Amino acid sequence: MLKILIPSIMLVPMVWSVREKWLWLVAIAHSFTIAVASLSWLKNTAETGWTYINSFLGTDPLSTPLLILTCWLLPLMLLASQKHVNDQPINRQRTFISLLISLQIFLIMAFGATEIILFYVMFEATIIPTLLIITRWGSQKERLNAGTYFLFYTLMGSLPLLVALLVLQNNIGSLSLLTVQYSPLDASHLSTNKLWWTACLMAFVIKLPLYGLHLWLPKAHVEAPIAGSMILAAVLLKLGGYGMMRMMVLLDPLSKELSYPFIILALWGLIMTGCICLRQTDLKSLIAYSSVSHMGLVAGGILIQTPWGFSGAMVLMITHGLTSSALFCLANTNYERTHSRTMVLARGLQMALPLMTTWWLVASLANLALPPIPSSMAELMIITALFNWSQWTLVFTGIGTLITAGYSLYLFIMTQRGPLPPHIQTLDPSHTREHLLVALHLIPLILLILDPQLVWGWTG
Repeated sequence: MLKILIPSIMLVPMVWSVREKWLWLVAIAHSFTIAVASLSWLKNTAETGWTYINSFLGTDPLSTPLLILTCWLLPLMLLASQKHVNDQPINRQRTFISLLISLQIFLIMAFGATEIILFYVMFEATIIPTLLIITRWGSQKERLNAGTYFLFYTLMGSLPLLVALLVLQNNIGSLSLLTVQYSPLDASHLSTNKLWWTACLMAFVIKLPLYGLHLWLPKAHVEAPIAGSMILAAVLLKLGGYGMMRMMVLLDPLSKELSYPFIILALWGLIMTGCICLRQTDLKSLIAYSSVSHMGLVAGGILIQTPWGFSGAMVLMITHGLTSSALFCLANTNYERTHSRTMVLARGLQMALPLMTTWWLVASLANLALPPIPSSMAELMIITALFNWSQWTLVFTGIGTLITAGYSLYLFIMTQRGPLPPHIQTLDPSHTREHLLVALHLIPLILLILDPQLVWGWTG
């Protein structure tokens, strides 16, 4: 565990001491080395499931894929941000890179924590760098409003969780993930057990976000710079799903009745956010709302509490992280050339950038869960788990899947097909950096087809 964490921490002094002309090259090379080294976590040999464990940190099949995704994303964020930040003073560039590195450190400690309180502290700590990235490096004046939404939604949800965890600590005596599953809380004697159950999950369903609690997400995505959008879509939303998976084990006796409204909200949100996507004009806003739609399925799969539901949610979180991050990168390459996110103003780009259109097609097909991409397997597992619980869910998931296919193809056709408008006849050619960036998102996604068991979670 420390072989990844210590080099990540040492990245910060290195960024502040390296010469100006080598800054981006050294930061990307070093972070990519860490990302490749993190792949060793996939070798899980312990019978207990926990490996690379010390007093506070460890990995198990549930946290390993998310830890690797976190490490994999840092060099990609640096690659994507280079043009956005390059014209700023050198100290601002160093600060920006340091914030991204600090996010990686907090996320590694959050996903690797074996104590729930340490997980909670790191869960909260990720707010600070994200808030600074959105409010300082966002491109429009609404970024302060978006930052305020993000901060208050997250804090409002996580304070009840802190109280609930302190109650749990008081009753059980330990919040170690290694032992807590063997000492389940008998919450039936708690007079406020329903409030306690809701408090445990509220922080996570806001972070995920569940439909109805999602208003911070489109604002934060749209106003954030490209690195902010990538880390939000790929990893920070997954903190919510990961926390829910960890807490559902503790909440078992209460979940049977209390999870109904959340499952209904998740399935209803799947349809509603899909319909919102169909009438979006802003490119980043469409991708942001599609994240809410996919996370609705993840929430449904986790709340059902079956092995298939958990596995489907886990695989969908990983594949969605890579896909949505790739889509944000592609949207950013369009924005850097056309200086507009309005889809009607920048269409027909297939004529100008044909190779980028190939990446757009692969990313759009991955977004609509085309077989054999693992996200299709994940969606089928969640839909099957939900169907076994209640046959009515097939109506919601079926309509949701249909709408997802609709807006994914709408996204591709609006940006790539049709005649090239006269006002964008002279475009910069696509750069090797951009092709490398999108390839490093989509090639791992395609390679997962060969062995999806790597990201199955507990049931693997």
